Amino acid sequence: MTKTNLITGFLGSGKTTTILHLLAQKPENETWAVLVNEFGEVGIDGALLADSGALLKEIPGGCMCCVNGLPMQVGLNTLLRKGKPDRLLIEPTGLGHPKQILDMLRAEVYQPWLELQATLCLLDARQLLDPRIVQNENFLSQLAAADIIVANKADRLEPESQQALARWQENEAEGRQVIQAVQGAIDWHWLNQPGLNQRSLSSSDGHSHAPSRSQGLAALKLTGSQRWQRHINHGQGYEACGWIFDSDTVFNTVELLEFARLAPVGRLKAVMRIPEGTLRLNRQGEDFHIETLATPPADSRIEVIHHAPADWNALQSRLLRLRLV
Repeated sequence: MTKTNLITGFLGSGKTTTILHLLAQKPENETWAVLVNEFGEVGIDGALLADSGALLKEIPGGCMCCVNGLPMQVGLNTLLRKGKPDRLLIEPTGLGHPKQILDMLRAEVYQPWLELQATLCLLDARQLLDPRIVQNENFLSQLAAADIIVANKADRLEPESQQALARWQENEAEGRQVIQAVQGAIDWHWLNQPGLNQRSLSSSDGHSHAPSRSQGLAALKLTGSQRWQRHINHGQGYEACGWIFDSDTVFNTVELLEFARLAPVGRLKAVMRIPEGTLRLNRQGEDFHIETLATPPADSRIEVIHHAPADWNALQSRLLRLRLV
């Protein structure tokens, strides 16, 4: 049986970074797999996880449990059949519905194959101060479904958000373990905790939103002689726009950093080719994480998400001017 963990968390809470930390601790004699789902369509998380050593399956373009759960079932079955992993980590989009995913994992057809262990929810306590987020059904459902709450970005918390976390833990945690983390660095043994949370969750079976327009179970790729593409997705009150550029496109490092820092959006992730190699960008609000690698990426991908419609054409014009080649 494959030990299975659902790792949830709202947009920008640090799910992918946490999974990278967990994969780095994988026992040498085990094979791990990741089923990753993104709200956008260009597959940034897949690019970030590509060199992690895990088996990887992507479901881009919306919630994996929608369209009768078919995208998730196909991706899950493919990993189990071909990879036969010892452990499976499932990362839904930050706008995903954990109840439907857990219901599917607990279905009779998967009982001989999956050992469902602890569900972890990444929580940036600063989000508890944002009325728009704390009223979001998905945010509430992710916390309600979790066996373990990972209070991430503990180094970024100010007294007000620390107090909000303490109030939430006192009133809402209901005895569940709350652990603090910086940049998602948690011990992998937390994954071995049993999945005990069987409470009735608020998210209804009748949830609905715009389904994925992606074809298949993979991030979109350029075809033929295309140098770049743009893809837009929307749903649940959020808008996403992503761009893919071919492997020959090189961006100005300094100007790209300035673009990412100042873009008028709430969320930005990117894996981009620069003269020095690869630039990885991860921005949530004012939090901005930068990483460089000497090896260039297979292509360049950037995704932005915002809670309101944005001028994608203006952002695109600025982005295209950053190209050196």
